[in-house]
Amino acid sequence: MIHIKYVSTMKIHKEGRWILSSILFILVLINIIIYFSFSKVFLDVNIVLSAFTFFFFTYFFRNPSRAGDIDDPSLVIAPADGTVVVIEPTVEHEYFQDKRIQISIFMSIFNIHANWYPIAGVVKYVKHHNGKHFAAYRPKSSRENERCSVVIQTPLKSKILVRQIAGVLARRIVTYASPQKSCHLNEHLGFIKFGSRVDIFLPLDAEVYVAHGEKTVGGETIIARLKE
Repeated sequence: MIHIKYVSTMKIHKEGRWILSSILFILVLINIIIYFSFSKVFLDVNIVLSAFTFFFFTYFFRNPSRAGDIDDPSLVIAPADGTVVVIEPTVEHEYFQDKRIQISIFMSIFNIHANWYPIAGVVKYVKHHNGKHFAAYRPKSSRENERCSVVIQTPLKSKILVRQIAGVLARRIVTYASPQKSCHLNEHLGFIKFGSRVDIFLPLDAEVYVAHGEKTVGGETIIARLKE
């Protein structure tokens, strides 16, 4: 596996700020009610559970700002933290309608769920599809789950498709891409809330640098190189 050097800082993702504020308000309200209605032992237990709950959601919405230095437009960078679960040639039916190399990265609830643009270029296509919520690691999730597909044309005139896929727990896909938008590495493509997957469809002649079961770091791990 190949990585690029980057500088990382940690903060809370903007998609989680309202949710965290709401959770904090509800937890404080519950603890106030318990304080006036139940014993101190019950209050102490609930304070511990409340702290754990708030910590978990804060951990989930953590947002590292990764600033890597990449000057090779042919490199494809991992769009997400997670585990590579698929590397195979497959027919991409939505946009290309031909055979492509599919690389799929599964994100558990413990992974960072921000998604990065895997390559610089111009967005040519964006489409959100409503769908089911099968487990994101299952092959049919790429076709049947709620998902959003984004096609990027690189400076080398190659096109790749990135697909955000909701999983069993995920109930919202956020995508910042829009047609004709210029996109850059180190820039967020979007965010998927609670367990999900990202598929990438590359030209058949792309050189793949990752293997099945390997861990990826979004915005850092080099997963492939496109032919010029």
